[in-house]
Amino acid sequence: MTSLARAIVLVLCSYFLAFPTLAAEGGKQVLGLDDCIRKALAAAPELGESSADIDLAASKLNEAKAHRYPQIEFLGLIGPVPQARGNQVSSPDGIDDKDQWTVFERGDILLIQPLYTFGKISENMRAARHGVAVDQARKEQRGNEIALKVKEYYYGLLLSREMKELVLEVKEDLDKARDKARELLDKGSPNVEQVDIFKLDAFAGEVGKYLEEARKGEALALAALRTRIGLPAGAKMDIATERLTPPEEKVGQVEVYIDASKAKRPEYRQVKEGLEARAALVEAARANYWPDVFLAGYFSAANADKRTRIDNPFVPDQYNHLWAGIALGVKWKLDFGITDAKVAAEQAQYNRLLHTRDYAETNIPLQIRKAWLELQEAENSIVATKEAYSNSKKWAVAAIANFDFGIGPAKEIFESLQNYARMRAGYFQSIYNYRVAEANLDYAVGEAPVK
Repeated sequence: MTSLARAIVLVLCSYFLAFPTLAAEGGKQVLGLDDCIRKALAAAPELGESSADIDLAASKLNEAKAHRYPQIEFLGLIGPVPQARGNQVSSPDGIDDKDQWTVFERGDILLIQPLYTFGKISENMRAARHGVAVDQARKEQRGNEIALKVKEYYYGLLLSREMKELVLEVKEDLDKARDKARELLDKGSPNVEQVDIFKLDAFAGEVGKYLEEARKGEALALAALRTRIGLPAGAKMDIATERLTPPEEKVGQVEVYIDASKAKRPEYRQVKEGLEARAALVEAARANYWPDVFLAGYFSAANADKRTRIDNPFVPDQYNHLWAGIALGVKWKLDFGITDAKVAAEQAQYNRLLHTRDYAETNIPLQIRKAWLELQEAENSIVATKEAYSNSKKWAVAAIANFDFGIGPAKEIFESLQNYARMRAGYFQSIYNYRVAEANLDYAVGEAPVK
């Protein structure tokens, strides 16, 4: 019984014990694998976060673009001011006359149009544009991760159901053997003893225990899949696939998958776009060494009652005037080490991403090779375990038939059924391993989640 316990309990329960169970009520949905992936992608909060990150990056791009356009600053003032009648030579009012006050209103408008910034604007735009591409690739990566998890749950549910059917099959053969043993014992057959009945009953009890565990594994797997695709707790669903079947296609050459990943894997695009963004930020930081050239326009108007307007250009009045003008300007900020430090910081970030690229170029092919080897192993294991369980089934049928005819011992039934259950479970486990390895290979290559 130890072998059967390992075959059933380990296969069924190790994958699903951590998944929460959910109640299911209402109408039933029957979904295929692609349907489950689409629903999971539509409901995933991770992708909502990624979309928000893209929107944030897009807003930074729009901000960078907006620096190309004029900036207008307006200042409005209103307040008390001393009277000033007469002219600049003679006035009846004094600046210290506290009882002679009036009110002034003033408005100033300053317009700055950048003309040339030595790359401050253009490089920040380039960095923001590549930043959007980085977040888009990151969202694609998260989508691939979600699809991989859905595939694991989907095939895990199929595996649990195959294991349940296997236990039911063993239980059916065992029940027939128990009935036959009692019949032979009642007839006084020398090949059956009371202890054989006890062994068969004990075996039957343990098989019943495994059956309940198999049903629990199925429920947990279904609940996990339902949770991942975002169905509410009261929703009933099932999968369209009925059996866990071996693949028909053969595994290709690993080099083909490695070459394909260079164009498809989102992480490669993240690094590539990230390097472009970081390079642009380095150049933008260096641009701070140079001045900004701009065109400036200025307009100012002020009015104060009880103040005589002065038309002498040598005597400007801040409270009663109408001025306007345009000028070409240069703004240059010089510091001692601040810009150097900012350039060095941006360069360090760029260098860090270079190491990230080296890591990706080394480990992504390794990840592909690992998944490819697991795929090959599972493919070979399917062939081996299929032949093994077929022979074990023949052994079990012969043992049960010999026992029915009263020419075989009950011990043969125990051993043959245990071996058949172990080999049959190993066969379905190999198929599951193949499907999961196939999903891992698709993820490692960067294949689209839904074909």
